[in-house]
Amino acid sequence: MADKKSLVTGGAGFIGSHLVEHLISRGDRVVVIDNESTGRRANLAALAEHPRLEYHRADVLETGLLRRTLADVDEVYHLAAAVGVALIAKSPIRTIETNIAPTELLLGELAEVHRGRIARSEPSPTLFLASTSEVYGKNPRVTWGEEDDLVLGSTTRPRWAYGASKAIDEFLALAYHREQGLPVVIGRLFNVVGPRQSGAYGMVVPRMVERALAGGPVIVHDDGRQQRTFADVREVVRAVAMLTGCVAAHGQVVNIGSDRPVEILGLAEEVIRQVDPAVPIEFQTYTDAYGPDFEDVRRRVPRLDRLKTLVGLTPERPLSEIVAEVVAERRARPESGSEGSDA
Repeated sequence: MADKKSLVTGGAGFIGSHLVEHLISRGDRVVVIDNESTGRRANLAALAEHPRLEYHRADVLETGLLRRTLADVDEVYHLAAAVGVALIAKSPIRTIETNIAPTELLLGELAEVHRGRIARSEPSPTLFLASTSEVYGKNPRVTWGEEDDLVLGSTTRPRWAYGASKAIDEFLALAYHREQGLPVVIGRLFNVVGPRQSGAYGMVVPRMVERALAGGPVIVHDDGRQQRTFADVREVVRAVAMLTGCVAAHGQVVNIGSDRPVEILGLAEEVIRQVDPAVPIEFQTYTDAYGPDFEDVRRRVPRLDRLKTLVGLTPERPLSEIVAEVVAERRARPESGSEGSDA
């Protein structure tokens, strides 16, 4: 579509800023709405004077701005959300409110636009809703597929507030698709890594890199045998943009991430190998890190069949290359940046 206009909420964040760069590079006009609670406008410094970027430091809940922006958009990427294990454990109220209220408002406003465009026989805007692997909770399966059950823990464990609130977002978005025909694509993001990501809220790769560059110790929680996958942010945003433009993906939930698991201890060893083999590792209990009511998942690995079927690609970049890029960036620019996907 020529001269496509896209809205990115949370566009000054880690993933959001990379998505904005991708959309601009393909020729979109892009509007960013970000309250900079965890994002930073500096993440978009390379596009600061770009004629096709319109930036608003504002909250998605500012209805007037949102309504004006949605009037002529073609695609909406809703990335604004609470992020990071540390923030979730510390601020469950903020987590729930930040995740649900803006999504509810955005869907309602988009539905109005959708009805008006249908009446005028015009194409409706497509919504990409960024969800998370956290919705699977502690499902015991070896790999997680989009139709698998969500197995959330007790409400006395604040950790699960994040997954529960994002699951509500998914239910809302799918309800608008089923009842009103709103074009919606839901992407469940697994760990996403790359330049501009900060360890400030518990993101594991930048946190380890920052500790290693400072001389250590690199902190590993529990016994370090937990398994995770890590995908390059640019591969992820490419998949996100392709899914949003794929009509066959409308009404679908799609896992997005790498399917190559690594133990967290192995990740720490890779970081140390690249920074300084003399840096020590220190083990820390979850209680010491996040409090006595924290609960974790031993393995989090997606099945990516649906993603590959819909867009013909999956993230493939090796973790060693991703870590090397993060290390190089931190050495050149050691200050912390914005946030991104869950760890």
